[in-house]
Amino acid sequence: MAAPGHAPQSMIPQGPPWPPQVWGIGGIPKKSVDLPILSVFLALFIIGAVVHMIIFQINRKRDHKFLFSLAIFVFCMARIATCVLRIAATSLPSNIKLGIAAQIFVAAGVLILFIVNLIFAHRILRALHPALGWHRLVTVFLRTIYVLIVFTLAIVIAATVQSFYTLRPRTRTIDRDLQLYASTFLTIISFLPIPMVLIALAVPHSKVPEKFGTGRFRTKVIILLTGTTLICLGAAFRCGTAWKKPVPRSRPMPGYFSKACLYIFNFVVEILVVYLYAIMRVDLRFYVPDGAKGPESYERNQTEENGAVEPKNVV
Repeated sequence: MAAPGHAPQSMIPQGPPWPPQVWGIGGIPKKSVDLPILSVFLALFIIGAVVHMIIFQINRKRDHKFLFSLAIFVFCMARIATCVLRIAATSLPSNIKLGIAAQIFVAAGVLILFIVNLIFAHRILRALHPALGWHRLVTVFLRTIYVLIVFTLAIVIAATVQSFYTLRPRTRTIDRDLQLYASTFLTIISFLPIPMVLIALAVPHSKVPEKFGTGRFRTKVIILLTGTTLICLGAAFRCGTAWKKPVPRSRPMPGYFSKACLYIFNFVVEILVVYLYAIMRVDLRFYVPDGAKGPESYERNQTEENGAVEPKNVV
């Protein structure tokens, strides 16, 4: 009989990629548990992708360009791929490459929502403090963050893949350090919209924020803070568990690596944000007309477009 947490001897590969030697979130996949749950999330993300693509296409036909609906659609497609890969990896536990691919998609997909939330927060900042929000330094700072996110994604992919293809302790230590950097940096980025918005609200500003999109300004703030909190919760959990000392698979699996934690802090929080942004119509609330540039340009350009697609009953 194989030791707890270890695959049967016949399933252990004779060369790289090597199976993980320490516990990871979710533990060992079990068909009776993981397949039904993954099938449900697969269906939910398919529905989310369809809804956001329909919203994007309807708006496009009305000349209402809101690319973030397309971005959320791409995120849903990434999560669909994640679910499919995890289903395949669960069905074929000896195929380690499927598990590697699924792990990469889990890390990569959510970055889209990080960027979407940051841009929404920037729009709120510009509405409350136009001079600061439109300042070149703020724009350069945020663009630098977007570039760093891309580079960090490349780092985490390289470190993750390499960790499966080496048994050298020194190399694995370096890979782990890179993964810890990426997890910490991305957690900070996921949290950044919250202080951006709260500080912008706390600092004295004009009585009436510059109008953009539809609906009440405070509703926009609540939607963004809710979505950001959910996404940050997942990122913070992944970061916190990553910093814990690795536990060999020869020892019992820690409770924070349970399947409940895997699905709640990854898939549940993300699908809630996908549906929240669809139901609350962020495509209308956070819409900014083309050509907006500089203080008061949100409202001026929106007036020129005559509010063609915004319903008046959005609250």
